[in-house]
Amino acid sequence: MTATTRVSSDASTAATSSGAAPALLTSPNSVLANALLRSIDVLRPRIHAARPERIEFVVGTQINGAPHLGTNLVQTAAFLLAKIARREFSIDTRVRFGALDNAPHEVVLDPETHTAYQQTYYHALGADGITALIQRYYRAFFDSLSEATGTDYLVETYTAQQAGPGFRAEFLRSLERLEEIRWWMAPSHGVVHIRLPCPDCGWAEKRGDRTRLVSLDEDGATFTAVCLDHGRYAVHVDPAAPDPYLDLATLYRNLVKERALGRDTTTLHVMMKGGDWAFGSQLVDGALGALHTPPAQMPVRIFTPQVLAHTGAKLSKSLLREHGRGVLPADVEPWMLDTTTWTGNTDNYVDALLWLVGELLADPKHFFRSFTVKELGRLMTARPADLADRPRAHDMGIYKRYYDLIAAGTKTTEIRVNDSSRAKLTVGSLIRFRCRDDEVLTRVTRLNRYPDFDTMFDHESPTSVNPTATREEQLANIRQIYPPEREALGVVAIGIELVDPPASRPSFGTV
Repeated sequence: MTATTRVSSDASTAATSSGAAPALLTSPNSVLANALLRSIDVLRPRIHAARPERIEFVVGTQINGAPHLGTNLVQTAAFLLAKIARREFSIDTRVRFGALDNAPHEVVLDPETHTAYQQTYYHALGADGITALIQRYYRAFFDSLSEATGTDYLVETYTAQQAGPGFRAEFLRSLERLEEIRWWMAPSHGVVHIRLPCPDCGWAEKRGDRTRLVSLDEDGATFTAVCLDHGRYAVHVDPAAPDPYLDLATLYRNLVKERALGRDTTTLHVMMKGGDWAFGSQLVDGALGALHTPPAQMPVRIFTPQVLAHTGAKLSKSLLREHGRGVLPADVEPWMLDTTTWTGNTDNYVDALLWLVGELLADPKHFFRSFTVKELGRLMTARPADLADRPRAHDMGIYKRYYDLIAAGTKTTEIRVNDSSRAKLTVGSLIRFRCRDDEVLTRVTRLNRYPDFDTMFDHESPTSVNPTATREEQLANIRQIYPPEREALGVVAIGIELVDPPASRPSFGTV
């Protein structure tokens, strides 16, 4: 990003009055932004405390129809932050997409008692139907994000998650302190919504009105509930068995998920959430405290910019379903409400979103705030005109002294640790090396992998890596960059050749 895009409000006004180009973004300061130099620094305290082997960015999305801009913005931020964290902390990263297939597909009322019953998307469509929805709305999008950021991802449905022994064990542990957590999970009435669908039809009481915990011991928990069509039934929850289905209300589901993930001492799980979750997370944290969750197992969360309608309300599927496009200005583009209507291809859409999120991440003041749909539309119109024409390439940041050697064509081998992002490299792949406001495009000519740097230099010419330094000097420099635990991942020697002469980057934000 150029210097003019980082100025404060006052500086932006001065720049405009003096004839200089105004900043693309003007954002107020905040307590969090004032504490950070870069947006990614919000993770630094936990990383230094936990020393994880991997960072996993966890993003959940209800599988209940086409996504809007807010949904895809959170997901894009997860992939881009994974890329930044991998480079910043020299730790392998991945994105975990939680497909929330327990979203309500249909809700009906008992005409006699007015008890609400719901059926999840999973119970209505089945596993194949959920797979088809993920494939239709997200698979190509995630594949493109993965390619563009060099970040692996996995998809996990809520159905699979709740069937796992770790999730079910944490659920049973939470029942031991149900009295302490119930007011955190349901502050208005203290009735925690635990839905255990009828084993015959898959329908469940939406608010758990008549669901009762009747026993809890070392063998598990037994509940009774009432089905609209099949009457009273009993189910037993055992951590070792995948049945019955646990359909927990939103707060409770997040409590159990974060407790289960927090027990993994090798992977730091970062919960990616829309800005509206900042209000609800205080209740989850209260319940985590009531369960005596150790500080090292408390969740790490990043709240992404909240996308708002012009009224200040969150852009949401339910809002759009209830009120239609009338809740938004007439000039809001259709793709912002249904991103499948974007006029370009998937890669073009992903590149545009990565540019947008890159702009927001370039300054903590821009990222940790909210934006109206109209303002995001304005920003999107400012994206570089040639963005769609820029070839897809693996981005790699590099120090100035090495960048100059690549740009001059004298450095023909680049050395990196063999983490997951390097697995995506093949002969013929393009790599865009970036240094400050400059970039140079190269093509991969060969890939050789070695167990460590010493072995690598036994087979690679030191002058092809750095013609200005000896082998011993290069080893010392490389090991200042990569600690032993990173070298233990292995080393890849990447042969490169220039594709274009180096050129100054367009004036848009990068991270």
